[in-house]
Amino acid sequence: MVLDAEIKVQLSEYLKLLEDEVLIKVSTGSDPESKDMVDLINELGAMSSKIKIEQAVLPRTPSFSINRFGEDTGVTFAGVPLGHELTSLVLALLQVSGRPPKVDQKTMEQIKSLKGSYHFETYVSLSCHNCPEVVQAFNLMSVLNPGITHTMIDGAAFKDEVESKNIMAVPLVFLNGEVFGSGRMTLDEILVKLGSTPDVSEFEGKEPFDVLVVGGGPAGCSAAIYAARKGIRTGLVAERFGGQVRDTLGIENLVSVKYIEGPNLADNLEAHVRSNEVDIITAQRVSSIEKKDLVEVTLENGLLLKSKTVIIATGARWRNTGVPGESEFKNKGVAYCPHCDGPLFQGKDIAVIGGGNSGIEAAIDLAGVAKHVTVLEFMPELKADLVLQERLNRLTNVTVIKNAQLTEITGTDKVNGLKYIDRETGDEKHIDLQGVFIQIGLVPNTEWLKDSLERNRFGEIIVDEHNATSLPGVFAAGDCTNSPYKQIIISMGSGATAALSAFDYLIRN
Repeated sequence: MVLDAEIKVQLSEYLKLLEDEVLIKVSTGSDPESKDMVDLINELGAMSSKIKIEQAVLPRTPSFSINRFGEDTGVTFAGVPLGHELTSLVLALLQVSGRPPKVDQKTMEQIKSLKGSYHFETYVSLSCHNCPEVVQAFNLMSVLNPGITHTMIDGAAFKDEVESKNIMAVPLVFLNGEVFGSGRMTLDEILVKLGSTPDVSEFEGKEPFDVLVVGGGPAGCSAAIYAARKGIRTGLVAERFGGQVRDTLGIENLVSVKYIEGPNLADNLEAHVRSNEVDIITAQRVSSIEKKDLVEVTLENGLLLKSKTVIIATGARWRNTGVPGESEFKNKGVAYCPHCDGPLFQGKDIAVIGGGNSGIEAAIDLAGVAKHVTVLEFMPELKADLVLQERLNRLTNVTVIKNAQLTEITGTDKVNGLKYIDRETGDEKHIDLQGVFIQIGLVPNTEWLKDSLERNRFGEIIVDEHNATSLPGVFAAGDCTNSPYKQIIISMGSGATAALSAFDYLIRN
């Protein structure tokens, strides 16, 4: 039995939502992975009379495809989709059966209008929390467009394939045999990458907003919800909903929510915004802001949006080290997400750069799969919380090097080590290893602002206690500001403050 009793009960309820019959074609051998796949498919078949099963020969073994009768949809799973990918399997079954996907009509039309043949392959690890969104996006595209196929490939089940292609980070997507993209990608981002941009013509020349929010993370979503609840005309423009939250695994400090995974929280944020009267523009980036009679925000596609007030909530991103070798070996041994890419370094020697909370949490996680973990910290002492340091000190396969200045990540076709300077002695040293995880903090996404408003030397927007910026009518919230603490709950609060302050500004002006 592959599924435990509790999951089987939940699955049985989901499978009641199947619209029409689906046919699962299974290609298996005599290996243990094939046995688990046969057990899983048989368990699914026992849960619903609408699931039919037949043996087949597919390009990879073990694998299975999910089809309508008389029609191959192109949705294939190579490996057993458990862990984070179980949801991908359930959604694929429902969507192939005819259950309408939870995407808007415009997006579905974008997918259907794609011309040509697109054969996507996504390499994943079952512990990767970024992978399911990518897998589910391509599966949905395969269901809606007969010219698109998609195969999810579990790297642990096809190790030789992963090694031969030098895959050292997931999700990694191939299109027609060539690398298409890596890391988390939303459906909107995938479509833009394929040259299909969303139609925003409806916003051209439209009546100015009362509040326009720039950003779709916790701060931006909170601001949009609070503004809309005031009954004023509210807009939100964002590259993607969720922001960095989508790249976060377990969240355990959001008060009243004991545990939630980042992608789930991001989906909840989006759903909450969409339940209010908010005009939403996604898959778009802002290029400039200017204060005239109104505040004018220009998008990279040239669209000009006007608003009486604006709330900037563009968040932050992982900071790069900037040393030689980092960009050259990205996805070739240089990684940023221990949860996603950690399993690919099983039994290998790796390093974590950074001794703050993120770095030490990463080292603790990675110590469970790696042969040895070396932590490099620039300062004389670790900056992580004491409880994390105590957990780290109990691990026997972790070494901490303090006062270490990273100077280079070395390698040929992939990472083979790093160089650092001992800041006490000035000596340069080299460590042989196969992977480097960068965890050195955040950089605010504010470069696009240029000199339009006041920022500090770190690029953070300077705000007052009302979240007002130096530009009248413009407010800011969340990780892009000079708030001393970068936390989800604080971002949500600052988004609410910014919205209430914008409302007060509208009343006074």
